[in-house]
Amino acid sequence: MKVVFLFPGQGAQFKGMAMDLLESAEVKNLFNMASDILKQDMTALLRDSETETLMRTDISQPAITLASLAAAACLKEKGISPSACAGFSLGEYAAMATSGVLSTEDCFYLIGQRGSIMQAAADKLKTSDGESPGMAAVIGLLPEDIEALINNWKKEDPSAGIFAANFNSPKQTVVSGTAAALAEASKRFTDAGAKRFITLKVAGPFHSPLMAEAAEKFGTVLEGITFNDPVIPLFSNVTGKEVKSGEEIKKLALAHITSPVRWTDEEKSIAGLNPDKIIEAGPGKVLQGLWKDFLSANADGIEIPCFGAGTAAEINSLL
Repeated sequence: MKVVFLFPGQGAQFKGMAMDLLESAEVKNLFNMASDILKQDMTALLRDSETETLMRTDISQPAITLASLAAAACLKEKGISPSACAGFSLGEYAAMATSGVLSTEDCFYLIGQRGSIMQAAADKLKTSDGESPGMAAVIGLLPEDIEALINNWKKEDPSAGIFAANFNSPKQTVVSGTAAALAEASKRFTDAGAKRFITLKVAGPFHSPLMAEAAEKFGTVLEGITFNDPVIPLFSNVTGKEVKSGEEIKKLALAHITSPVRWTDEEKSIAGLNPDKIIEAGPGKVLQGLWKDFLSANADGIEIPCFGAGTAAEINSLL
C-alpha cells in the first residue's frame, strides 16, 4: 500500500500532545534525544505548557516537531511506513528527517536554532505598545482575489506590511503582516467578501519578507549541516513540487523562511503519486481538512482518504 505522511505546522500544538505515545521505547528515545540537544526537559514542556507558552515559535517549533516524529515512530512500529512525505511549513523538517535528508539529531538542532532566531525576529517587529505581528486565515475569497487586493493596497501604500503567506486551499489563504496591517486587512478583506478573518496561534509573520533578518541569521546555521538526497519522495513548500537533491533542499530551507507555502500545488503533486492513503502524522487535524478541500475542488474522480495519526487511539484505529 502506498502511503504518504503529512506533517503539521505551527498552530497544531496543544497541551499534552504526544504524551500518550510515550509507552513506545522509540518515542522515549526521541524525547531523550530532543531534551539533550535542546537542553530542556521536553516531556515536561509538552505535558505542562499552556496555550500561550506553546504559541511562542521558539517553543512550538521543537515541540511540534518532536510530537510529529513521535507519531511517525509509532506508525513505523505498527508496520506503517511512508512511500513519500511532505510537511506543512514547520512540518517540512519532520518530513526531511523522515525522508533521510536530515539526521534526527540535526533536525532537532536546526529546529531549536530556527525557532529561537524566528522568535527574536518577530519580537523585534513588535510595536512600542507591545502589539505583535502575526498571521491570519482569510476564508471565502479566492487566492488570486486576495493577491489582487494586496497588490492594489500596496499601490496605495508601498510600505504596507501585508503578504500572502500560505496558499492552503481554494477556500483559505493565510496572510502575514504587522499588527497594524492585519487590523486593516480584516476590514479590507471582509468588505471584499471574505466570510471570516481568523487570527492564527503563531508568534510572527512567517513566510513573508518581514522575516528577512531571521533568514539571514539562519543561513549561517545551515552552513554546517549536511543535507542528504531523500531516500523516499519529498515535496517542497517553496516550489510545490518533489525535490530530489540535498543541495536543492538546503537552498530551499533558507528560502522557506520568507517564501509562501504553496500547499495547494504540493497537494496536486502528491496526488500525482496515486497514493492509497494519506496520513497526518502529528498533532491536530488541519491537514486532513485541507486535503478534503483539495479533493472537493478537483472533480476528477480522485478519492484518496486522509487519516489522523497524532494520538495513540488514532494510530491504533489505522490498524
